[in-house]
Amino acid sequence: MRMRKKKHREERLSECSAYFIDDFSLIKDDIKNVFDNNNPIYLEIGCGKGRFITETASLNPDINFIAAEKNLDVLVLAAEKVKNANLKNVKFIAIDATIFEEFNTKTKFDRIYINFCDPWKKKRQAKRRLTHERFLSIYKNILSENGEIHFKTDNVDLFEFSLNSFSDYGLRLKNITLNLHQSDFEGNVMTEYEELFSKKGQPIYRCEAKF
Repeated sequence: MRMRKKKHREERLSECSAYFIDDFSLIKDDIKNVFDNNNPIYLEIGCGKGRFITETASLNPDINFIAAEKNLDVLVLAAEKVKNANLKNVKFIAIDATIFEEFNTKTKFDRIYINFCDPWKKKRQAKRRLTHERFLSIYKNILSENGEIHFKTDNVDLFEFSLNSFSDYGLRLKNITLNLHQSDFEGNVMTEYEELFSKKGQPIYRCEAKF
């Protein structure tokens, strides 16, 4: 379902401008330029309305976070959450994931979160899935040597595709669960989407992958 344009969106985004990376060139060569410290940097691709990034950043003040989201109507909600929480370790960037192909950053991300991305259900759309080998080659370039991908979805077909994609690309897998909320995994932070569907009894699939 397409989200309606938020009222006063541009003004609201402007009020959150301190939390945005407007000059892409500042981070393309070194993401370290974003923050005034040497803390590890995690990336969330597709942050949606921002519940996950806000809560995760609040729980981890010694980690920096960059959240990427191309939909401005949800991005404004995420930025407002972070602003209201007065977080200093989060920056947003309004881009599509393919832009990371242009990154040649000296400092690498230590973790990439991919939460409930579009499953692109048609077979011919496979290359658009964020766990396709096309994107894995991008992640390999921007992740540190010990960096990890943390992946969650409610779509079993996408999860099976992703496990195969990770395996075929040579990634090591751990903490695989077919029903996250019924597992013994600790420290899970839910997204808005995750809470909605888990309340309906929909199992949540999760894994971690490392190059």
